[in-house]
Amino acid sequence: MMDVLEALRLDELSHGLANLSMFPYFDMAHYIVSTMALREQPGALEVSRVSPLACWFSSMLFCFGGAVLSGIMLAEPTVAPLSNSTSVLLASVIWYLVFYCPMDLLYSCAALLPLRLVLSGMKEVTRTWKVLGGVTQAQSKYKDSLLVMIAIGWARGAGGGLISNFEQLVRGVWKPESNELLKMSYPTKITLIGAVLFALQQTHYLPLQKHHLMLVYTVFTVVNKSRMMLTGSSTSPFAPIESALYKTLFTGHSPYAALTEEVKQACIDNGTTTNKPTAPAATKESSGNGSTSGQQHVTDSAVRGRNSSPKAKEASENAVTTGCKKTD
Repeated sequence: MMDVLEALRLDELSHGLANLSMFPYFDMAHYIVSTMALREQPGALEVSRVSPLACWFSSMLFCFGGAVLSGIMLAEPTVAPLSNSTSVLLASVIWYLVFYCPMDLLYSCAALLPLRLVLSGMKEVTRTWKVLGGVTQAQSKYKDSLLVMIAIGWARGAGGGLISNFEQLVRGVWKPESNELLKMSYPTKITLIGAVLFALQQTHYLPLQKHHLMLVYTVFTVVNKSRMMLTGSSTSPFAPIESALYKTLFTGHSPYAALTEEVKQACIDNGTTTNKPTAPAATKESSGNGSTSGQQHVTDSAVRGRNSSPKAKEASENAVTTGCKKTD
């Protein structure tokens, strides 16, 4: 991989990307896209008019949810992400302009597709730094603990989605079926993949330089996000692989499946066998001459007629006479 990047003269680009500062422009893009995503949630705009404080708190969870969740997992103060007054002030200003700007000027401009593409691409760039920051932070405390590094990197990069149920509670909404662990969205999936890759790179299981991996991962996320926005598709590019793995690993039959299937088949066979003699008998009778079936029907009617009223009895006798005439 390193030889390929050097051949394409991308080594300098990868170094430049690794040394790129996220503040203030990329952080602003992250805050704008996150706050717009909150505003587009059902009922969020009404909450902003009824309770601006709840709306602001939800917005901060969207913007700093990853840092909050990773802090909780590492037993650090939950309010630590709010200690950066500059970032909080910048996020608060953007929140106010997105929700309360006169004539919705900021939201209307940011919602335009060309500008939204740029902002979403910049937000994907910040995802790389968040995932890498979480993995590095976990490695400093738990050396060579691959699982912890993956968990913290995942939480740091996709914390806003992972704590979405708590954020919804702030707005008075309870939707447990929207849990990201039950149905992961594309950002959550791509962040998990990034956390695995960076954790493997940090533990030297992946023979790739850090800045090279950052370039490859960032380009992939930006290009794929742009493709999804331009085509209006929400399908993950890993959907075929996920489907194949799911069918191979997680849809196997239980150890008792064969036994239960045999029992069900035996019951079905028994029921079929019980009903089978009736059908041939009926077919045999129906395949005979018409007089036999007619007489049998008339005889049954006559028997029922004996137990009924006199009128019914007379009707049955007439039916017998008519049947005999037809037979002759």
